[in-house]
Amino acid sequence: MPMITPFLWFDTGAEEAARFYVSVFKNARILSASPMMVAFEIDGQKVLALNGGPHFKLSEAFSFQIDCQDQAEVDYFWEALLGGGGQPSQCGWLKDRFGLSWQVVPAVLPKLLGDPDRARANRAQQAMLKMVKLDIAELEKAAAG
Repeated sequence: MPMITPFLWFDTGAEEAARFYVSVFKNARILSASPMMVAFEIDGQKVLALNGGPHFKLSEAFSFQIDCQDQAEVDYFWEALLGGGGQPSQCGWLKDRFGLSWQVVPAVLPKLLGDPDRARANRAQQAMLKMVKLDIAELEKAAAG
C-alpha cells in the first residue's frame, strides 16, 4: 500500500520549522536533513519540508489537526504552537510562526457537534463559532443549555 506523506513548501527555514515541531510534540524526531529538504516524523506521521523559495506560500487551505484528549492538551498545544510569533484565528485554528495552520481540537467536539439532539449540537456550534481557543467546559455548558 502506498504511503501518503504531507509535503510542506517553505521559502527558507524548513529545518528550523521541523526542529520547532519536533520540540512541541513528545513523540517526534528529525529523520534526515539537507540544505534543501528535511524529513521529520510526528507520532508516526512522516512529513517532508522543502526550502523551495518564495514561489508558493502556506495557507489555511492545508492544516494539521491535533485531537486533544482534555483542556490541558488544548492549552499546551495552543500556547506551544503560537510561541515565537504565531497568530490565533478562530474556532481552534491558529497559524504558527512559519505560516503553517493548525487546528487544536478537543476530542469531545465532534461528539458535541454530532449530538442527535440537534438543539444541543447547535448550541455547541454557536459557542464554538465565538471562540478563538476552544474551551471544553464552555462548549459542554453551551450544549447543556
